[in-house]
Amino acid sequence: MPDLTLFYRSMCPYCQKVLTFIEENNISLELKDVSGNPEARQELMTVGGKTQVPCLSIDGKALYESDDIIQWIGDNK
Repeated sequence: MPDLTLFYRSMCPYCQKVLTFIEENNISLELKDVSGNPEARQELMTVGGKTQVPCLSIDGKALYESDDIIQWIGDNK
């Protein structure tokens, strides 16, 4: 399994969509809320060059867009 980290904001509806999918499918991966967390925000910027969420880091490569993230997780779980 690749090294996965999901960067999200708790108030983001697209992030909540991904988080709900992860929870419903009992997927285990590292979660980092960038809200009020400058270290996580900087790590997100390092991974993808922007602070857009949700962002799934797959072995250090950024994947954006909730539907694309859900599709990738569903195909690779």
